[in-house]
Amino acid sequence: MTAYDRKQYIGLFGFGVVGESLYHVISNSPSSNADIIKICIKNPHKPRSLPPNMFCHEASQVISDPAINLVVELIDNAEEAFHIVCSALRAGKSVVSGNKKMLATHMDELVKLQEETGAALLYDASACGSIPVIRNLEEYYDTDLLLSITGILNGSSNYILSQAFHEQHSYEEALAKAQELGFAESNPALDVDGLDAVYKLTLLTLHGFGLLVDPDSIFRSGIRGIKPADIRFARERGYRIKPIAQARKFNGNKLALFVMPKLVTPDEYIYNVENEYNGVVIEGTYYDKQFMFGKGAGGFPTGSSVLSDIMARTHQYRYEYKKRRYLTPPAPDNDIQMEVYFSYRNPNDLQLMDFIEITEQYGSRDHYFVIGRVSLQKLFDISDSLSSSGIFLACIRLVDDQRT
Repeated sequence: MTAYDRKQYIGLFGFGVVGESLYHVISNSPSSNADIIKICIKNPHKPRSLPPNMFCHEASQVISDPAINLVVELIDNAEEAFHIVCSALRAGKSVVSGNKKMLATHMDELVKLQEETGAALLYDASACGSIPVIRNLEEYYDTDLLLSITGILNGSSNYILSQAFHEQHSYEEALAKAQELGFAESNPALDVDGLDAVYKLTLLTLHGFGLLVDPDSIFRSGIRGIKPADIRFARERGYRIKPIAQARKFNGNKLALFVMPKLVTPDEYIYNVENEYNGVVIEGTYYDKQFMFGKGAGGFPTGSSVLSDIMARTHQYRYEYKKRRYLTPPAPDNDIQMEVYFSYRNPNDLQLMDFIEITEQYGSRDHYFVIGRVSLQKLFDISDSLSSSGIFLACIRLVDDQRT
């Protein structure tokens, strides 16, 4: 029996934008050797584009169906998704998932469950949409030579910042346009507060460095507080503002992890990554920097990534978590310094920061900013306070070989 004789008979959970796009992608990919034979949905009354006999409403109808040998999970609810994935793995069915929150918060259990059952869980679609970054980190960067992963992992925030920068929209106007186009949810907190990027960075850190981290241990700062004065500052200084997630080794085998806006210079690869696109820079000891670029969201790009995982299961592919098994992962550590741009409206907000050094300071009637050096640990300690109205924080650069 050849690999392509192992046809995938799929039970699909969720038929929203990505689920319906996946059905279309498979239907128009004759070589996929895969069929969706049953779709489990939550709302039985919603009009659907397929015959009623394709749908069911109970998870057990998919999990217990002996004809189904692959489960694809594409729902929004993380805890429901976790239950579905665990049930499928325990039933001996391999799973493809796109739920980054579920994966990031339950990965330790999911890795163990794969080992116990022999079933596989693939999830390249959970990070960066159409960019196959997880599988590349797993297969092509499987030594300890990796130094850093830096990327725009959230297309919604990047779209908002692009609109604010190039079209001179306010944050509120840019957010409304992103919601109108479907790039941002009606409740955009997951995107604009950096949580979505944190979940994705957690997965990239596992496959890049072999380190399994708690998402709550990663410092994050979002884009809600950005003001026209911040856009003007960036434009005058030759920067663009990008929502960055980074995992970077320092001091031998320590790893700094953070999600926050960054003032990006024209010589950086991600400078020209605009709107809903994602870009990931992978840097290593001997291969310098490599750049991956593509659409980070949307039904068809994500559906294509899901299909890639489905095809991989045709060849019995599974993640081996090589670095976690065979190498000593770096230790997460916030004892690193960075130069930041700290913008605020209330003069008292400056007291939040414990700058090691201030190199520039400005104040006017309704806008203040400071450029200075601060430790990542200090930022983590005050992260709740940084969400106050009118505060905007952006990284300028990490300070190499500096310890607090």
